[in-house]
Amino acid sequence: MEKKTPLYEQHVALKGRIVPFAGYLLPVQYPTGVIAEHMAVRQHAGLFDVSHMGEALIEGPQAEQALNYILSNQFTGMPVGKARYSLMLNEAGGVVDDLIVYRRSETSFFLVLNAANTEKDLAWLRAHLQGEASLTDLSDRVAQIAVQGPEADKVLSGLADLEALPKKYYSFVEHVTVASVPCMVSRTGYTGEDGYELYMEPKDAPAVWEALVQAGATPCGLGARDTLRLEASMPLYGHELNDHMDPLCAGLGFAVKLDKEDFIGKSALMQLGEPARVRVGLKATGRGILREDQPIWIDGKEVGVTTSGTHCPYLGVSCAMAYVDTACSAPGTAVEVEVRGRHVAAEIVPLPFYKRTKSK
Repeated sequence: MEKKTPLYEQHVALKGRIVPFAGYLLPVQYPTGVIAEHMAVRQHAGLFDVSHMGEALIEGPQAEQALNYILSNQFTGMPVGKARYSLMLNEAGGVVDDLIVYRRSETSFFLVLNAANTEKDLAWLRAHLQGEASLTDLSDRVAQIAVQGPEADKVLSGLADLEALPKKYYSFVEHVTVASVPCMVSRTGYTGEDGYELYMEPKDAPAVWEALVQAGATPCGLGARDTLRLEASMPLYGHELNDHMDPLCAGLGFAVKLDKEDFIGKSALMQLGEPARVRVGLKATGRGILREDQPIWIDGKEVGVTTSGTHCPYLGVSCAMAYVDTACSAPGTAVEVEVRGRHVAAEIVPLPFYKRTKSK
């Protein structure tokens, strides 16, 4: 039985098309459609219910050391009020999950986990937490709303003190009033745009959502969330990442600090050597829409497989992320992607496909 987020009734009232996703009932799109929602985020401001995500606290005198052992990134010296992307690896160097860590104090960290992996992640954290550190599952006590797009500040201007909002990407302010509701606000997102993610008590989420809609944000569903993240080349667990794929092949070495003391998966990563396959971008040059799990060919030889693909509305072209043999991964390499039994011409291109123009 799927759960309902605190905003379920709002989605129904807005005639969202509800589907099961990661154990929840969520809108895949609204009557305006995925393309219109996608373009609203790229050009104005979009609104997402991400209350299905998991949240947890790691606290205690040795919370920092515990996270440094369980996660691949470095948390020593991380300032209070900053957020950091990291990976949680298994002993073989595969990815248990990717997540974001927020430092609330010297001894308290707030973690945001992928919805489909929340129970698995919590079990992994419990099993590997060391020293004087405790874990608290907050998933049912936190609602999350994302406001994304170049007009995110404009949308929030009448609902919050803009000076109180976080100024830099991957930073947060723990106590901000939005639409008369106490929120934690972070400058993060999963769309490739500037914007914010708001965390609040579930009972307060409907009032915040409705205020944001009234302020001009376009409600967006899972469909646009996926096309936006793909256009921005952001990996998705179960597609670009899994228990058998290491983060170095995925191009996520920036979040793996091999020079820090031991962490789960470090030994395996140190022994890997040059990766046999790496994550690349593909742009269709022939007619056809690239999707996931499609073989990639060069001169009759299969050299890789797509992991995510779609028509990118803002770019106006079909793109895919893929893993290909390292020897043929250079940008400009011509390939063919097998789409429903026929080969569609494509080209390897640099990632990300889309990168916003920074206004600040």
